[in-house]
Amino acid sequence: MRRMPVLAAIAATAIMVASSSCHAGLLGMPIGLLSVIQHIRFETPTLAPMSHTLFCLRYEHECRAHKLFRGGPIRLTEARWAELNEVNLTVNRAIIPERNERGLARETWLIDPERGDCNDYAVTKRHRLLTRGWPARILLLGEVAIPSGEHHLVLLVRTRSGDVVLDNLTPQIRPWARAPYRWVRIQLPDNPRYWTTVAQRLT
Repeated sequence: MRRMPVLAAIAATAIMVASSSCHAGLLGMPIGLLSVIQHIRFETPTLAPMSHTLFCLRYEHECRAHKLFRGGPIRLTEARWAELNEVNLTVNRAIIPERNERGLARETWLIDPERGDCNDYAVTKRHRLLTRGWPARILLLGEVAIPSGEHHLVLLVRTRSGDVVLDNLTPQIRPWARAPYRWVRIQLPDNPRYWTTVAQRLT
């Protein structure tokens, strides 16, 4: 029972560090208990979004399972951090935001469209990182619910310093636990066609 104040103190320290400098906080984040807090935890297998199933039919190469290249999160170096920021900002600026007014039944996820919504931003960022040699196992599309209740798609990148979120609603790359969202489901690292629910964050 006495462990909870310790975990809370560690989490509070992590938030203060990340708030003062997102760059320094992510690169300087210790491994161990803090690492457990900062990494997303997969829970129960669930159905993939229908739009993602259709996306995989259109872009089959984006949904291949690479089981020969299994492994955990990667080390977040200065160069990789710069590359993440470049891709996040470039894609956010390249696609003109346009809300999907056709409903989920007619939703289409496209790579590098001229106009698009959150889904198009997320799959485009994942695609660009894949073409730069980033492993598919650490680039996971995640469905979240924003405070208004609307569902939203982001890209989660798994690093040894913690899992971070690339989001078209903000230019900042944030630790997943600091994104103000309720996590609905996310891709599994071993096979991008399979999705899972997410365990609740520690508070």
